[in-house]
Parts: sequence; C-alpha cells; structure tokens
Amino acid sequence: MVEISDDDMQERLDTVRPYVVVLLKKGAAYTPPDDRPPEQQRIVIEHGRRNMALQAEGKLSIVGPLQSGGDFVGLYVFAVPEDEVRTIMESDPAFEARIFTYELMTFFGFPGDSLPPA
Repeated sequence: MVEISDDDMQERLDTVRPYVVVLLKKGAAYTPPDDRPPEQQRIVIEHGRRNMALQAEGKLSIVGPLQSGGDFVGLYVFAVPEDEVRTIMESDPAFEARIFTYELMTFFGFPGDSLPPA
C-alpha cells in the first residue's frame, strides 16, 4: 500500500470541495424500462440526452442508473451549487412527467477524482 505522509494528507484535504449528490427515485408515474409506453420512453430518452448535455457543460460530473436499488434508480454528482441543481432537476422532463423524483445532499470530495476505465 502507498504510504501517505501527514503533509501529503493535509495537502489533499485542503482541496476538498462540496458537490451535490442526487439520488433519482421512482416517481408516481414510473414504469419499468421494459414496460414503458412509447411516450414515456421518449421522455426518458430526452432525460438522458439532457444529462449528457449537462456533462458536456461541466455541470454534471457523474451520472448513471442504479441496479437493484429498490426505489432508487439513478445517481448524479453535480459540480454546481445546490440551488442550481434544484433548478436543473425541477425542469427535467422526466421529473415534470412524474416518472422520477429525487433526493439531494451535499458530498465533500476531491476535485479531479474520477472513475477508472472499464
């Protein structure tokens, strides 16, 4: 295991910043993916397209569906303030259609952290 000195640790801890984590949940109109009617499928596709645009803009760092999460069906990590995240989520077409709802919380992380390639 790599040794981390007290100075190395403090230097890294000094970079910690807040991010906003969103847990996407099944909404009142949620239908499982294999059973979605065409209109709902179209809305979910636009929801995904919007997520990709938010990533391209640098606002959304991590996004993806959750497997076997019960009522939780997706995860986001946003790199913008909570009030902006609420505005983003409230105008999501899948939220507006009540397919999804969400919970959010602040998460403290290290800028530049990333998921390893598959």
